[in-house]
Amino acid sequence: MLVAVDIGNTNIVLGFMDNSTIAGSYRITTKTSRSSDEYGLMIKEFLNMSGYQADDVDDVIITSVVPKVMYSFRSAIIKFFDIDPMIVGPGIKTGINIRMDDPASVGGDILAGCAGAYFVYGGPALVIDFGTATTYAYVDATGALTAGLITVGIQSGAAALWGQTAQLPEVEIIKPDTILASSTRSAMQAGLYYNFLGGVERTIEQFQQELASEFTVIATGGLGRVFAHDIDAVDTYDPNLLFKGMALIYARNTRR
Repeated sequence: MLVAVDIGNTNIVLGFMDNSTIAGSYRITTKTSRSSDEYGLMIKEFLNMSGYQADDVDDVIITSVVPKVMYSFRSAIIKFFDIDPMIVGPGIKTGINIRMDDPASVGGDILAGCAGAYFVYGGPALVIDFGTATTYAYVDATGALTAGLITVGIQSGAAALWGQTAQLPEVEIIKPDTILASSTRSAMQAGLYYNFLGGVERTIEQFQQELASEFTVIATGGLGRVFAHDIDAVDTYDPNLLFKGMALIYARNTRR
C-alpha cells in the first residue's frame, strides 16, 4: 500500500492507496509545533481505522507547501514505518513538462494535480484547487504546464473579513438558500459565496477567451465541493485528484 500525503497550509491530507483504490482519506490540522511522535501515532491510528497496520505500508510519497512541518513529518515516517518518503520536488519525474518562467517555484501539490488531471482525464485541462489559496493550472494537450494563477481562498478571505471587523462574526462557508439575506450571518454567507463564485466563473471565462480553445475544467480541494456543482464550466469535481496524481508520479519513480 502507498500512503500519499499532501501537506497544506490548513490541513495535512492522507490518502491510503491500495493499488488504484483509495482505501481511506483523513485530515490533520497543520501545526508546525507537532512532534514526529504525534504525527506517527496519528497516521497509525488512521491506518487502524481503515483496517491496516504499519507493516502494510510499502511506501510513502509527500507533497508539501509547508517547509516547517517537513522535518517532523518526515521523521515520523522514518521512525514509525522505517521508510524514507519520496518527496515531490526537483529531480522527481512527474510526466508534466513545466513551461513556466521559474519551474523550480511550482509547488509539488500543483504538479500532482496536473498529473492527475492529464493522465486520468486527458488534456488540455484547467485544474482548479480550492484550498487555503485557490490555484489554477493549465495543462495543454501535450502534458505541458504552461500557465497558472494563484489567488486567495475563500476561507482565507472570510477570515480576513471577520478578523478585521469587530462586529462581524465568524460564519460557516456554505451555499446560502437565498441571496436575499435578512441577517448579518446570512448576509455574510451570501456575500462570501456569490462573490467567490462569480470570481471563479469570470476567471475560467478569461482563460477561455485567451486560449481560444476547448479544455476540460477539473475542480479539486476541500472547498471545491461547496462550489463546483454551481459552476457550469466545471466538468468534474474530483476530491482525490492529488492522490491519483501522486500515485502516478510514484509509479514513474518506483524505488521498490
